[in-house]
Amino acid sequence: MSILILGALLAAAAPAPAPDTAIGRWKTETRNGIVEIQRCGASICGRLISSELLRQQPDLKDANNQNAAQRNRPLRGLLLISGFTADGDAWAGGQIYNPDDGKTYKAKVTPVDANTLKVRGCVFVPLCKTQTWTRVR
Repeated sequence: MSILILGALLAAAAPAPAPDTAIGRWKTETRNGIVEIQRCGASICGRLISSELLRQQPDLKDANNQNAAQRNRPLRGLLLISGFTADGDAWAGGQIYNPDDGKTYKAKVTPVDANTLKVRGCVFVPLCKTQTWTRVR
């Protein structure tokens, strides 16, 4: 019995991934998108660098954007995540843009380990959706 308790204590004491673990290229759950996350000052930001649709149609535009003036901007290189503040082992208070519906959502990015991110977007809490992104090497 004490071995189980010791194991649980060791697992609980394992250090959480550092927020900079989020830096890199990540495969999204939808459309095999690849988002590159990098430091943007004290924050992080992420741009769409590839997806199934972009591989088929490299000149795709942000056609679903709610702002008609932005519907002609290219999807490749589009800023999807921005405005975060380091919050312990995560990045919170930012936003994520979804080019599929042209809307921007409140977001949180949480590194689970060196190869996994949890990305949560919310219309408002509790109306949220979480995706698991995996590191691309």
